[in-house]
Amino acid sequence: MRGRVAVLIDDIVETNSVRSRTPAAIAKGLAFDAVELAYGGVPAVKGVSLAVKPGEVLCLLGQSGCGKTSLLRLAAGIERPDRGRILIDGEAVAGQGTFVPPERRGVGLVFQDYALFPHLTNLENVLFGLGGLKRAEAEREARLALARVDLADLADAYPHELSGGQQQRVALARAMAPRPGILLLDEPFSGLDKRLRDQVRADTLAVLRDAKATAIIVTHDPEEAMRLADRIALLRKGELVQLGPPAELYRRPADLGVARFFCELNEMEAVALEGQVDTPLGRFPAPAGQREGEVVVAVRPQGIALAPAGLGIAGRVVERRFLGELDLVEVIVDGLERPLLIRLRDAGAVRKGDEVGLVVDPADVLVFAAGGA
Repeated sequence: MRGRVAVLIDDIVETNSVRSRTPAAIAKGLAFDAVELAYGGVPAVKGVSLAVKPGEVLCLLGQSGCGKTSLLRLAAGIERPDRGRILIDGEAVAGQGTFVPPERRGVGLVFQDYALFPHLTNLENVLFGLGGLKRAEAEREARLALARVDLADLADAYPHELSGGQQQRVALARAMAPRPGILLLDEPFSGLDKRLRDQVRADTLAVLRDAKATAIIVTHDPEEAMRLADRIALLRKGELVQLGPPAELYRRPADLGVARFFCELNEMEAVALEGQVDTPLGRFPAPAGQREGEVVVAVRPQGIALAPAGLGIAGRVVERRFLGELDLVEVIVDGLERPLLIRLRDAGAVRKGDEVGLVVDPADVLVFAAGGA
C-alpha cells in the first residue's frame, strides 16, 4: 500500500510544472465586504465587513454558532457568499458573479480535526500540499516545513504514532509548506489538554511570525485570542460586534455582552444621574455620553481588594476557595442580592465568617445602559 502511495505522490509532483520558490510567504491582505451567508434560509453571516492586514494575526472570536467558522469557509472558498464580496490583495475572489476556486487563492487551511491521511507518513502528508514541485524539491520543502515545527525526526512516522500536539504541528506544516499568503486555522487547539495547549499555541505563534503569513484563527476561547492575536474580531449571531487589539476589547468593551465574554463580572442595577452612578460599592463616574437613567454596573472580580474591617465598604466573607494561582472569595454586602466574587493572588488568613473591608479599583468598573447585550 505504501509503495502505491509513494508512486502516486511521485506522479503528482513530477508531472506538474516547476514553479519558482520564494524564501518566505508573501503576506496577502484579506477583506470581507458586506458579506452575507445563510444555510437553509437561516442567516449565519450578516453583513460582515472586515479587513485583515498583510502579515497580521487576527482571531475570529465568539460562541458556537456565531458565524466565525462560516467566515473562514468563505475565505477559503469552501462556501460562496449570498451577498457581498471577498477580496484578496484588493482583487475580488467571490461575489457579483466572481468565484475563484480554493486551489487558486493562495490560502492554507488547518482544520479542527487536522484532517491528516492516516495511511501516509508525516512527510507524505506534507508532500500532498506541494503538487507543483518536482519530487526532490518538494521533499526538501516538506522536510523544511517539518523542521520548522520541530518534527524533522518524525518524518517517517504515521499520524497515529504522534500525540495530539504533534499531529496539530504536522497539519500546520502541511498548510504552510506551499508558503500561502493567507493561513486559516479553525479551532486548531481545541482538542488538546490545557498544559499541552499552552505550549502548542506558543509554538504555533512563533511559526506564524517566522513565516510572515497573514493568519486568521477561529477560537471560542477569549484568553487564547488575547494570547495570539494582533486584533480580535468578536462575532455574535453572525454579526461583527467589535474589532480591535485585545487590550481595547478588554478595557473598552462595546457593550455588556463583550465585557461578559472576556471576564466574569459582578453586575448590579443602578441609575445614572448627572454623570455619576451610585452603587452599594460606592459612587463611580458614568462614561462620557451615557444618558441619565437605568444602567448596569459591572465590576471585575480582580478589581476588588480586601482591607481590614472598618476600612472601605463593609462586607462579610461567606466562602473562600483555593484555585491554585488564585483565591476565590465570596463576600456579602448590604444592598446587593448576591455575594460579590473576588479573585485575589493571596487572600491571606481570611476565613469564612470574617468581617472585611472592600476597596474597588475604578479601572475595573464598567457602566452600560440597561437592556444591552
